[in-house]
Amino acid sequence: MSGAPRSPGLASPRPLGEVRLARAALTYLAEPGDPVLGALLAVCDPAEVLAAIKADTPPEVSQIGLAGQIGRASRAALGRALARWRVRLPKLPADAGIADASRDGIRLVCPGDAEWPSVLDQLGPARPYALWLRGNADLRFACPRSVSVVGSRAATSYGVHVTGEIAADLGERGWAVVSGGAYGIDAAAHRGALAAEGVTIAVLACGVDYPYPAGHADLFAAICAQGLVVSEWPPGSRPARTRFLTRNRVIAALACGTVIVEAGERSGALNTARHAADLGKPLMAVPGPVTSAQSAGCHRIIREWSATCVTRAAEIIEMLSPLSTPDPLAPGGSPQPSRAVMLSPDDDAPCRDDLDADCARVLDALPARGGAGTSTIAVEAGVDLDTVLRCLGQLASLGFIERCDRGWRLRRHSRS
Repeated sequence: MSGAPRSPGLASPRPLGEVRLARAALTYLAEPGDPVLGALLAVCDPAEVLAAIKADTPPEVSQIGLAGQIGRASRAALGRALARWRVRLPKLPADAGIADASRDGIRLVCPGDAEWPSVLDQLGPARPYALWLRGNADLRFACPRSVSVVGSRAATSYGVHVTGEIAADLGERGWAVVSGGAYGIDAAAHRGALAAEGVTIAVLACGVDYPYPAGHADLFAAICAQGLVVSEWPPGSRPARTRFLTRNRVIAALACGTVIVEAGERSGALNTARHAADLGKPLMAVPGPVTSAQSAGCHRIIREWSATCVTRAAEIIEMLSPLSTPDPLAPGGSPQPSRAVMLSPDDDAPCRDDLDADCARVLDALPARGGAGTSTIAVEAGVDLDTVLRCLGQLASLGFIERCDRGWRLRRHSRS
């Protein structure tokens, strides 16, 4: 059973203030990864950028530091960018319509939010303006122990089998599996994690409410129940060929490392591999038959890109464990996993004696039956909200607790 964390409180989406509303609007107006918009957001308030787009008036050059922030881009490039963003203004919903998109299980997560994963900041100007999420897991809690598993859509039976085994083993050991929701290897990765009751994250090239491929509607529903569906595009957005390549940088950035199971010489999975390598993250590949064209890309990145050859989950975890942390919200927390985290699935469950005082109090505050919300747990434990969030993340990663409809509950196999 997975110890991967769920969110401490997802029932009530956070209201959209001016800055969050502006970031949401920008997801409608600009394609993700736009270097000019990324540079503007590095030095301008999102609401100011949105106002400039609506007014068709570039922000002051002195204000944005055009030469330093946009680099090779010029005033003319900024003007062209404003023009292409303004083209979409007629299709921009009113503020109320944008706010309504954050309903029916869909929520917006922006930089600075508690659920925003700081690993995305590694993308620099290509960092998402905001993310639209749907599902019961917490994105920030899941990322510190996560693996991207991607590969060919036209997967062989060998690739599907190996992927499912690896993903299930990762899920059993408390690692979240990140993939792209496509046919083939992506689907096998998601299904393997789901079979182990682990957390899995599907990063889409369309809106989180737009099931693509349509044949995966049931799969996406299962992912939402046990993990997350994530997109940089607002609800209702349709997929496009270039968007699949754009979203690959997010798949690579969210996880501690990337595993390519099957990929041809021209597979889109190699684009994800390139992003992982550019970010300095561990890159791994599963070898296949030398006669299989579907494994030619894997053999190439092992040979030419110095990717590590892996064949099972234990080898992946061995590569990534020094990079993982069980406590993503702890200010100044130790980067070393606790003794309990280092236990293998064959060892005894972690013991309450391994917990620090705050975590022990939070664990004691959970009811013996049923669940409780974050605020209720904080009051019962006598700790502040930041502390309870830190402790809930750590307790979930250790396998003591799990997410439920009412908030958090004790896992059945946890012991005192």
